[in-house]
Amino acid sequence: MKNIIHIAILTVALLSFGRQQSAAQGGDSAAEQEVTQTIKKYRTALLQKDAATLKQIWADDYTFTNGAGEMLSKAQRLAHLESGATSLDSISEEKDMKVRIHGNVAVATNRVTIKGQYSGKQASGQYRSLHVWVKGATGWQLVANQLTPVAAK
Repeated sequence: MKNIIHIAILTVALLSFGRQQSAAQGGDSAAEQEVTQTIKKYRTALLQKDAATLKQIWADDYTFTNGAGEMLSKAQRLAHLESGATSLDSISEEKDMKVRIHGNVAVATNRVTIKGQYSGKQASGQYRSLHVWVKGATGWQLVANQLTPVAAK
């Protein structure tokens, strides 16, 4: 619970700071393209179990909330990937990705279809995905992301 509060506070603070800069700078389609390309690189690394690339993409304080509501750190995600507990066969992106740039912060939302497992549990299905990216000296890094299952109608 404490981590959720910290993530929420960090996200609000970063977005507030980013909005101020974004308003001064106007839209930034180049940054949107950079984030979109980084997301593609991220998904490829997940599918290929490329721990070296994921170590670069995930910030040191990265937090992932999976579709079951479990929160995992960077170290936990890497351990699950290396042990095979996390194994994805496919990630299909829908056409509704939105990337919003707020200074050095980007928020990406979309709908994805995943086939595979997270943390040793079947995770195939459709999800809403939320990514929070921060641009630093080494480029865009993922600081938090969450998957929310899309309920069948």
